[in-house]
Amino acid sequence: MKKLLLALTTFAVLATGCSTGTSAPADQPGGQAAGQEGAAKKRIALILPEKIGVNPFFQQMDEGAKKAAQELGAEVKTIESTDHGAIEENLRVAVAENYDLIITSSFTSEDALKKVATENPDRNFAIIDTVVDLPNVRSVTFREQEAAYLVGAAAGLATKTNKVGMVVALDIPQLKKWTVGFGEGLKATNPKAELMVNYVGSFTDPAKAKELALLQASKGADFINGAAAVGDLGVFEAAKEKGFFTAGQDVDRTTIDPEHIVLSQLKGTDAAAYETVKTFVEGTFKPGVVAYGLKEKGVGVTYVTHESKTPLNAFIGQEVVDKVKAINDEIVAGTRKVPDQF
Repeated sequence: MKKLLLALTTFAVLATGCSTGTSAPADQPGGQAAGQEGAAKKRIALILPEKIGVNPFFQQMDEGAKKAAQELGAEVKTIESTDHGAIEENLRVAVAENYDLIITSSFTSEDALKKVATENPDRNFAIIDTVVDLPNVRSVTFREQEAAYLVGAAAGLATKTNKVGMVVALDIPQLKKWTVGFGEGLKATNPKAELMVNYVGSFTDPAKAKELALLQASKGADFINGAAAVGDLGVFEAAKEKGFFTAGQDVDRTTIDPEHIVLSQLKGTDAAAYETVKTFVEGTFKPGVVAYGLKEKGVGVTYVTHESKTPLNAFIGQEVVDKVKAINDEIVAGTRKVPDQF
């Protein structure tokens, strides 16, 4: 799910509509990687397509990149874009500032990156959460369908009404990883369950998402999966008002309302950013596509693959968790296949 982020400063002088966060200092403990003493620090720009604080998806990315910078003796500057038009501008500023690696994220940055990377074939670029097929770009993707399958499997086992809903941001190919994966998992554990899917038409419309969740609840859905980015907040509100159960995305959302938000589908954007910086600093960075799934712990589900600070809700229960853990093990081992072509 895609949203966007970060903190304002020096690039505003150079480019309208961009702002910067702080770089990780290399003179703190752990800030100089072994063997890097005396070597010029690698300079890395992380360009986010929106402001930090809207979606934790991007905040995790910022944290992962800065953690790698501190541990490995690199310099990371995070640049926040105030609108879609600023993404290309910020990429060009980073090129002009001679950053060694320029990282951006999500499909909203694709067109801008294609332009700038094509015009600068001697520069190294990376993009997280989508694919740009160019010889100087590393594309870091996630097999979200695997985690969605686990959430669907849990919903199929837990539902009491055999009616399950899903509120999704947009009806676009990129989001079929969520809808198809969830539907396949639901069908695998409960062939009798009915799945209702409605699309918000936006990543940032909680009011519309709430309206659709209430509609699904009125039709008997006792579990409604949120996959609408900021719109999930509307699904959570509806769950609290009407008493159905729901799940969040990207980070552990169960802490918001553990009585109703009973699962979260996790995405390790922090790990993706960390590994991208790490490979570059260590000299193993290569263009091409890299994918993170359940096996690599790039995606997951609370209680199943990752611990949670929130106690497990009785609607899910330990018996369901144990069964879904077994399904996870099968996917990791390759004995259970989750569709990856949509």
